[in-house]
Amino acid sequence: MKFLEFENGDQMPMLGLGTWKSAPGDVYNAVREAIRIGYRHFDCAAIYRNEVEVGQALDDAFRAGDVKREELWITSKLWNNAHGQENVEAALQQTLSDLRLSYLDLYLVHWPVALKAGILFPEKGEDFVSLEERPIPETWKGMEALCKAGLARHIGVSNFSVKKLSELLKACDIRPEMNQVEMHPFLQQPELVSYCHENNIFLTAYSPLGSKDRPDFLKSEDETSLLDNEIIKNIADAKGCSPAQVLIQWALARGTAVIPKSVNPERLKQNFEASNVQLNTEDMEKISKLDKHARYVRGVFWTMPGSPYTVADLWDE
Repeated sequence: MKFLEFENGDQMPMLGLGTWKSAPGDVYNAVREAIRIGYRHFDCAAIYRNEVEVGQALDDAFRAGDVKREELWITSKLWNNAHGQENVEAALQQTLSDLRLSYLDLYLVHWPVALKAGILFPEKGEDFVSLEERPIPETWKGMEALCKAGLARHIGVSNFSVKKLSELLKACDIRPEMNQVEMHPFLQQPELVSYCHENNIFLTAYSPLGSKDRPDFLKSEDETSLLDNEIIKNIADAKGCSPAQVLIQWALARGTAVIPKSVNPERLKQNFEASNVQLNTEDMEKISKLDKHARYVRGVFWTMPGSPYTVADLWDE
C-alpha cells in the first residue's frame, strides 16, 4: 500500500473505500469486509446519510479486535447547510457521534456552495445562501478551530478550483492539506494537479470508475463509459486485470489518493488489489490522450432558477 505523508508525519493510505451511494444495510457489511481485506482508509460524508451505519461497523470492528482506531484513516465532510464559523463544530460533533469516534483524521468542506440551515438538498433558489453572505474564509476559521482543538487532525476542501484554492490560501492560518475532486482519465485536470503539487496540497480522486451507479438526475444521455473504453480495456487485457483496476492504478500512479466505492465483496477485493497492477510509461501516455474534460458530477443541481451559483462560477471555467 502506498501512502501520502503529511507534514506532521501522519500517513494516509492512498487507496481508500468511498461510501457515497452505499445504501443502508449494505454499507455496514462493506466496511466490515473492507477492513478484513486490508482497507484502512474510509471516506465518509454527512450528506451520504449512512454515517451511523458506518460508525456501527467501525465500532464492531474495534470491539472484535479486527483493527485499532489508530490504524484507520477516516475522512468526513462538512455539508453545505453548516457553512459559517459558528456552525462548523456542531456539524463535526454530529458526524463524530454518528461515526462513534473522538476525532477525524481529515475533515473537508464538501462544496464551495452554501445552503440555508436545515436544508439538506435545495428544491428552490431561496434555499441557497451566496458566498458573499457566507464567505469561505469565515467557514474556514471554524475548520481551523477544529484542527486546533484536535477534533480533526487535518482539514481540507472538496470540489475547489485553482482560483478558489488560491483565494483560500491568502486568507487562512492553517492551509488546506487536501482537495478531493472528481478525477479520472476523461477528467485529468492537469492544471489543478500541478497547482496542488506546487502548494503542498494533496489530491483525492472521487468517481474514479465513472460513477455508473449515481442517481439518474446526475446522468446525461450522451455520456460515455470509462469501464467500456477500448484503450482501458486493452490495457486491462494486456495486464490480466480488470478495467477498474487499471483506472485505480492510474490514479495512484499520478500520486493522487483514490476512493472507489463498492459493496460487493469480490469487487472490494479486486479494487484493493489494484495496487499490485503496474502501468508503464506507454500505458500512461495512452491514457493521457483520453482526457476530454468531461465531468460525471457536473454540479448543475446547484444552478436552479434563483440560485446565486452557476456552473461557470462553480468550476471557474
